[in-house]
Order: sequence, then structure tokens, then C-alpha cells
Amino acid sequence: MTDTIEMKIIGRIRTEFPTKFGIPRQSGVVKELKGRIVFEPEYRNEDALRGIEGFSYLWLIWQFSENVREGWSPTVRPPILGGNTRVGVFATRSPFRPNSIGLSSVKLEKVELDSHDGPVLIVSGADLMDGTPIFDIKPYIPYADSHPEATEGFRSGGWNRMLEVEFPPELFEKVPENQREALLGVLQNDPRPSYHHDPERVYGFPFGEMEIKFSVDEKCLRVLDIL
Repeated sequence: MTDTIEMKIIGRIRTEFPTKFGIPRQSGVVKELKGRIVFEPEYRNEDALRGIEGFSYLWLIWQFSENVREGWSPTVRPPILGGNTRVGVFATRSPFRPNSIGLSSVKLEKVELDSHDGPVLIVSGADLMDGTPIFDIKPYIPYADSHPEATEGFRSGGWNRMLEVEFPPELFEKVPENQREALLGVLQNDPRPSYHHDPERVYGFPFGEMEIKFSVDEKCLRVLDIL
């Protein structure tokens, strides 16, 4: 018999990503991306956040709510390896896990105590879809959590698909000013699935209230339209 435990959703994060497409592959990659952590009514208590403003970074423990499934596989195919090589699920950050739990480090920008939604945390660098359930929040502690000498296994070298972005001025002006740098960061980090390399294909993803259309040829991403 498999043991189970109950997890309480303490809040949800609001971001510019209503779908999974375009979300950065790791937290902190696009530092300009902002998110609002809105607590469930039961946890809208200022005392629960007392002292949190003294920490510049936080750990978020959350649910891959769009990838909950029955069963699990001991191996997965990481996009960074082209989607063809299998490695152990516990050697990856794949969402397809025995328990659909994610972990992200985000920067705490502000604590809003007078918000209509109760105390709200404003964070940056989040890699979460809009509405993602949050299970817990913990402070990031540099002396214990930072390991500059750590090795990266098959991820050594980091993300190597940074792109140049051609953004026509007339389209760039359609983007709200407070979202421009974040959107540029998302595009520069190549939002396509890692196994896509078709220069003729037109991609699209929702960002806030916009639909971004683009194509990629070699190392250049061209924004084609904003709807």
C-alpha cells in the first residue's frame, strides 16, 4: 500500500503566462518577469509574513498542475539533450515525476500589505504558469543554499540557444511599456520546444493579454505580429 499525505495549497501565483508555451526553462533566467503570489483566504495573515522582507530571495514549492498524471516513468527525455536521450527522472527537473512538485528560486521585490487580496508577495524571475498552486514558501539562505563549486552533470555549459531578436518598432510599441523587457528576455531565451528547428514555421504564444507570433531562422528570432 502506497502512503499518501495531504498537501494544502497556500496560494497561487499570477503571471503573464496563461499556457505553458514560452515559460522560461528555469527560474531566474528572465529576471524582468514579475509575478504576484496571492494567498488563499485561510492564509491571508500578515503575521505569517513577519520578517520575510529581510530576505532578498525565496524558494517556492509548487505543483506542476498541468502535468498531473497517473503512474510515472523512471526515465525521461530532457529537452536540453534534444528530446531523444533518456536519463533518470531524479537526475532532471522534468515535470513528469512521481509527485508533480516544482521548486523555484525567485527574487522578492515587494510585500504588499494593503492589497485587496490581503498580503501579496511581488516576485521576479518566476518560471510558473498563471494560477500555479503554491504549497510552501521558504527563505533562500546564501550560506546554505549557494554552492558555486557544484557540477552540472549533463547540463554542463548551461542553456546554449540564446537568440538575437528582430522586433519591428511598430510591433514593439504595441507591448505595454512595463512588459517590454520581460518579453524580450523570453524571446531571447528561445521559447520553442528544443527539438524544433523549422525556419518556415510560425509560432505563437499568449503573453499577458497579447498573442506573440514569431519565426526563428538559425540564431535570429523575428517577431511577425502581436495580436
